[in-house]
Amino acid sequence: MTFGFSAEQLISLAFALILAGGLTGILAGLFGVGGGAIVVPILYQVFVILGVPEGICMPLAVGTSLAIIIPTSIRSFLAHRAKGAVDMGTLRTWALPCLLGVIIGSALAAFAPSWLFKIVFVVVAGGNSIALLIGRTDWRITDHLPNAWPMRIIGLAIGIFSSLMGISGGMLSNIVLMIFGRTIHQAVATSSGLGVVISIPGAVGYMLAGLPKMSLLPPLSVGFVSLLGLALLAPLSMLLAPVGARLAHAVSRRHLEIAYGVYLFLMAARFVVNLA
Repeated sequence: MTFGFSAEQLISLAFALILAGGLTGILAGLFGVGGGAIVVPILYQVFVILGVPEGICMPLAVGTSLAIIIPTSIRSFLAHRAKGAVDMGTLRTWALPCLLGVIIGSALAAFAPSWLFKIVFVVVAGGNSIALLIGRTDWRITDHLPNAWPMRIIGLAIGIFSSLMGISGGMLSNIVLMIFGRTIHQAVATSSGLGVVISIPGAVGYMLAGLPKMSLLPPLSVGFVSLLGLALLAPLSMLLAPVGARLAHAVSRRHLEIAYGVYLFLMAARFVVNLA
C-alpha cells in the first residue's frame, strides 16, 4: 500500500488527530499525566482506522508520541528545577545510559515487529495498572538508592522500554525512585528531566528509523513521526488539559487512581486482544 497526498486523505487525518488531541488533553488533565500511556493507544487507533499498514501503526504512534512529549518535558523540567526539586545527581547518573537505551530502542524500531511494541506496552502499562488498582503506598524497599553501576543498568532499561513504548520515562523512573526512598514529588521532578533525555533523541531516532518506509507512511510524516499529528495533537492536548484537571478536582485521589488504573488496564487488554 502506498499513501498519496490527496486532499481528502489529509482532511480525514487532520480531523481524526484533532479528535485525538482533544481526548488526549482531557485524559491527561484528568489523570495528571501527559505521556505515551495515553497518547500511543489513541494514535494507534487513529492510524488503524485510517488504513495505515498494521506493521507501521505502532512505531508511527510511538515515534509521534515521543515528539509530542518534547515541549511538555522541557517545560516541566525547567519548572521543577527552578523549585530545586530535581535530584540532579541521580539525573546525571541516568542520563548517559538512558540515552544509550533510547538509541537501542530507536534502532530496534527500524526492523522490530509490531508485536514487540505491543508487548512492551502491555507489560509496563499493565504492571502500573495493577499497582494503581491495589492502591498501596508502602512499596519502599530501602531509603537509599543503589550504587552507580546498578543505577546505570536501571537507566539503560528505562531508556530502552520508554523508547519502545513512546513514554517520557516517568512511569518507570517514578516507581524506581519511590521504592528506594524518594518522595513522589522528588520522583516526579527528577523524572521530568529524564523525559528530556528520552523524548528528543527518541523522536529523532524514530524519524531516521522510518525513512526507508516512507512509501507506507501517511502524508506529512518524517520517518515514524507524523508532523501533522505533532502539530495538531500537542497544542490541542495542552489547551484541553485544564478541562480534565477541573474534572479531577471533583473526585478523590483514590478514585482517580482507580480510573487511571482501569484506563491502563483497558489499553493493555486492547493490545493483548490485538496480539491474539
